Amino acid sequence: MTKLIGISGSLRKGSLNSALLRAAVGVMPEGAELEIGTIRGIPLYDGDLEAESGIPEAVTVLKEKIVAADGLLLVTPEYNNSIPGVFKNAIDWLSRGPGGASIAFRNKPIAIIGASPGGFGTILSQNAWLPIMRTFGADLWMGGRLMVSHADKVFDGEGNMVDDKVKEQLAGFMKGFAEHMAGRK
Repeated sequence: MTKLIGISGSLRKGSLNSALLRAAVGVMPEGAELEIGTIRGIPLYDGDLEAESGIPEAVTVLKEKIVAADGLLLVTPEYNNSIPGVFKNAIDWLSRGPGGASIAFRNKPIAIIGASPGGFGTILSQNAWLPIMRTFGADLWMGGRLMVSHADKVFDGEGNMVDDKVKEQLAGFMKGFAEHMAGRK
């Protein structure tokens, strides 16, 4: 069984990216499963806090899940044409502590997707993650791209995916990523 963990870069209850992550859970191919992780509870990075108290529990829990998973799915919003601060902050924390970024990200298969109510579907945010993942030495899967534009029409008011074409694209993306990870075993 191929095990993935996915993280939404948004804290909002009605987040389109969290809805996209939940939809990804529902379209996983046979032989693969996707667990949802959370960045909720991760404080703003502060080197003094780290020196005084160590790594916060929310960071440790998420990092352990990432380490145990075969792959990581980043589901990124796009704020002001770039990475959301709360998401980058969480990744910065995850790169700290014993083993640093090496233990969580080095050679870890990682894929990036995102959803936006605008017409560009998080392309700039996804591109902004690329140098960060390269710095970490991640195995960034580039076998497909998924940028969900006009996502406010793709999901209903309850956060359910109602666009069959996007659902099919998401299923194909997740199948390709799962096959990439299975090929590494």
